[in-house]
Amino acid sequence: MNAPLTAAPGREQARPPTLLLAATSAVTAANVYLGQPLLGSVAASMDVAPDALGAVPTATQLGYAAGILLIVPAGDSRDRRRLILGLGTASAAALLACALAPSVWWLTVAGFALGVLSPVPQLVTPFAVALSGAPGGGGSGRIVGTVQGGLLVGVLASRAYAGALADLAGWRAVYLCSAVLTLALMAVLRRTLPAAPVAATTPYRASLVSLPRLVRHPLVWRVVLSGALVGIAFGAFWTTLTFLLAHQYGLGATATGLFGLVAAVSALASPYAGRAAERLGRRGALALLTGLVVAGWLIMLPGGTALVPLIVGVVVLDIGVWGGQAVCQTVLFTLDPAAHSRLNTLYFTLRFLGIALGSLAGTLAWAAGGWPAVVGTGVAAAVAGLLIGVIPTGRQPFRDLGGL
Repeated sequence: MNAPLTAAPGREQARPPTLLLAATSAVTAANVYLGQPLLGSVAASMDVAPDALGAVPTATQLGYAAGILLIVPAGDSRDRRRLILGLGTASAAALLACALAPSVWWLTVAGFALGVLSPVPQLVTPFAVALSGAPGGGGSGRIVGTVQGGLLVGVLASRAYAGALADLAGWRAVYLCSAVLTLALMAVLRRTLPAAPVAATTPYRASLVSLPRLVRHPLVWRVVLSGALVGIAFGAFWTTLTFLLAHQYGLGATATGLFGLVAAVSALASPYAGRAAERLGRRGALALLTGLVVAGWLIMLPGGTALVPLIVGVVVLDIGVWGGQAVCQTVLFTLDPAAHSRLNTLYFTLRFLGIALGSLAGTLAWAAGGWPAVVGTGVAAAVAGLLIGVIPTGRQPFRDLGGL
């Protein structure tokens, strides 16, 4: 039985924490993606081939998936404030380890640790709702949208920030500055973040044990597997973009980072994806958004010789990826509210496993056949995600999770 959730301070007091938590989501999400535009700079610094560094973003994404799987479920039965502060402080230490890395092996291990310690955004969203006193009631959608908007801004801005700073001060300065910024943010949170009641519905071990049974639900496995396949397409692009821009156009980390700002147009379209899920249904909305991912890759095929298709394609790709994620979250949250934390865990674990595999697959495709092989990898993964996403679920009630 779910423990009652005591209302936190009134809404007039909840707005500043919500905005602060949105900033927290932005900073901590950005830390996961810092390494992608730095691969060329790191390769030159350590005198290795760029494709030898493909393991670094792969390790970070694998670590992120592991952190989501093993840590996020604890948010239902532990003090989320303490979890957020502890993870943020530890991730700053991992960033410092990345800045001091003397070898690719060290950077890979430190990147994995950074990923494990970075699932703060997945804890921040339910924490913000709990602080507002709006869980299950009016206003929670606005709060979730605000915090998730912070995550999107962090992911997109991280590439521009990392690329520009790397060109100015070197790639180590990027990790060092991010460590200082994260520590400063944790200091602010420690002083200003109020406590929130613990949901305490399901013991931590029971939550983990229930995940394999939960993922067998017809709707759940379709949504999370589709999200993972689209994640492969997403990871393949952002890892190999560095190689393409350096090899074909002679552009450095700043140019790679600026592509993150180009893709920021997706932030304007993402809020409408949830409405698409309501109007078109799960199959229609995923067909539309995942179709855009496929289209984005096809548009980028001439990007090996021309920048304009690359720029247009990345906008289309990112609208499809981020809009599709909003659709998947909207669909999953139509299921039993008592399982929302575990649904969040399943979706994001598989999502970032997909991104990690995409980083590796994109690197291997680049080494084997250059940009055309990368495009083929991205298209294949996105088409598979499209097909899985639109499979009918039959007549089983969507809210029925078998008592989990």
